[in-house]
Amino acid sequence: MFIHLLQLGRVPYAEGLGIQARVVAARKAGLIGDTLLLLEHPPVITLGRNSSRANVLASDEWLAARNVELHEINRGGDVTYHGPGQLVGYPIFDLRGEWPGKRGPFLGPVDFVRMIEEALIRTCADFGVLAKRIPKCTGVWTFGGGDAAASSLHPTRDAGTVTDGAPERQWRQSHISEARCGAPKPVAEKKLAAIGVHISQGVTSHGFALNVTTDLRDFEWIVPCGIADRGVTSLELEAEEGADPTMESAANSAARNFGRVFGRQMLWSESLEQLLAAAPSATGLEKAL
Repeated sequence: MFIHLLQLGRVPYAEGLGIQARVVAARKAGLIGDTLLLLEHPPVITLGRNSSRANVLASDEWLAARNVELHEINRGGDVTYHGPGQLVGYPIFDLRGEWPGKRGPFLGPVDFVRMIEEALIRTCADFGVLAKRIPKCTGVWTFGGGDAAASSLHPTRDAGTVTDGAPERQWRQSHISEARCGAPKPVAEKKLAAIGVHISQGVTSHGFALNVTTDLRDFEWIVPCGIADRGVTSLELEAEEGADPTMESAANSAARNFGRVFGRQMLWSESLEQLLAAAPSATGLEKAL
């Protein structure tokens, strides 16, 4: 059995919603198999069904002046930021299919989210980043405790510190070395990936956002997911020396790990048109297997 994989590159958020709607409709109609869309968005803030407008700290006027869109959508969860350097994934799966661990006629929504978390935890591990779940805080997180400087940094960066194209990791390591001269300070976990899904007629939409090389200063516009006592970080900041995550390598890793966790082979599609045009034969092949 397959999961169709379509990597779209950077797509405006409204266009991404339109693509997602077409794929969801085709999946509900049984015209295509389960599909994972991987993409990237220009700066945008989304508000889920459980969101509070108070968690958007920037005014509408301030956001509009910087061409930052704001969308109210039907996924679960609170406020989320998407932007360049962040890998966004929309798994469009029929939960009535044959999935690992399914109990009863459907894969449960909570089990589905836990499996997304597992795929992303494994993706983080591919870059030497230890990540975990936190009970009642959906998403993927770094480990807390220990030395605050060695764990991760506050999203706000001193842009003037990075000069002549020096890698940000060198800047981070220099600050870690300086901080270790003082007393260690325990820190809370930081979020690497946010998750929010919608389910209609057994078919999922929306999904996850994994910070790869994201400019974390942009998260200062919101209270991410309504959680004020923990910060955010990225694979770029947390990766082991030499791993150097990129959007391409992170997307390829995420695709592999979705296939492993969900027990399917990933089937590449070159375009949305190819996916929809080739869908009947691919679906038939899935049934034959």
